[in-house]
Amino acid sequence: MSIFSKEPPNNWSSLVPEATALHARSTIVDLHGDTLMWMKRGYDFFRRHRRTPLSAVLSHIDEPRMRMGGLTAQVFGLVTQPFGLGSAFRSASHQVELLHEAARRHPDRLRVVTEAAELRAASRAGARAGLLGLEGVHALEGDLDNLNHLAKRGLRLCGLSHFSKNPAAHPAIGWGRDDRRGLTPFGEAIVDRCHELGVLVDLAHINRVGFFEAARRSRNPVVVSHTGVCGVTDIRRNIDDEQIRAVADTGGVVGIIFAFNFVGGTTVEAVVNHIVHTVQVGGEDCAALGSDFDGSIIPVRDLSDVADLPNLTAALLARGLSPEAVQKILGKNVMRVLEGVRQRAYEPDEGPGTGGTGVRGYGATGLRGYGGTGLGG
Repeated sequence: MSIFSKEPPNNWSSLVPEATALHARSTIVDLHGDTLMWMKRGYDFFRRHRRTPLSAVLSHIDEPRMRMGGLTAQVFGLVTQPFGLGSAFRSASHQVELLHEAARRHPDRLRVVTEAAELRAASRAGARAGLLGLEGVHALEGDLDNLNHLAKRGLRLCGLSHFSKNPAAHPAIGWGRDDRRGLTPFGEAIVDRCHELGVLVDLAHINRVGFFEAARRSRNPVVVSHTGVCGVTDIRRNIDDEQIRAVADTGGVVGIIFAFNFVGGTTVEAVVNHIVHTVQVGGEDCAALGSDFDGSIIPVRDLSDVADLPNLTAALLARGLSPEAVQKILGKNVMRVLEGVRQRAYEPDEGPGTGGTGVRGYGATGLRGYGGTGLGG
């Protein structure tokens, strides 16, 4: 049976014992979860939360369930509001410090890391690893110095766009969508600065023109932290085969989302469809996990929270993927990217930055000629 069969098997549950053994000896990394968005509202990351009706859209990740699901490392998204609700940069910085404070309170359970070696060391010590990813550069408020400050505090992924236009780029969907326009000069400067800092460029949410411009400009592998693929579910927020190949050509990875509306189905097999399509188009070194847990999504059944991750391993094996390929998808591919791009700015003992007065020629409120909340003209 082809792993790309249009009729996915329903016998994955019979492979749970084999999958559990493979899962237990794998490094498992999720490229995107929005738990910090709730931690800043008092969510206790170190308490196991029970499944409730509200769990359909949040409370997907906590440290006890990370341990239950075998998740080695989580990339925590820094989600900020782009419109008039205080400083987006301060909000991002606050979330960064929440993760550091959590790790300081329970260093035996959580460590903030930037490198593959640190991630492995945390795992050996029995702790979960946390990495940081910015979701939308509107949070930089037009100032590259703010990117420098976040990198010093451990930023590992920098998403160029979210659901609104910003001084760097336009979204695939959302306010200010413009399918004709790519990166601005400020967006190009961000990609270049990410290379200098060893921060990975994240192409989730960005429009197609900007996607290809950023992939071509980046001198490091690029990632798409959380997405589905149009070859299975053709919606605007997903990426097409040409985009998958563009990521693979850089040596990067595509994190497949667990949201039912992105993957076009309500079971774990729907997620597997997107993973195997990514493998088919970009190769088995290109596929990764990008759940978007805690991002106000409704995940598919059998992946209702992070504790269910062994079900995905079983479903991948049932589809005919080799154990070696499954381990790449679960985390080895991300580890390869982390090993190849060293984060050069992290200063773990330094406090949060306050931001500069603006990058020369841009100013603190936005790219010259555009303004801080969006793009002009």
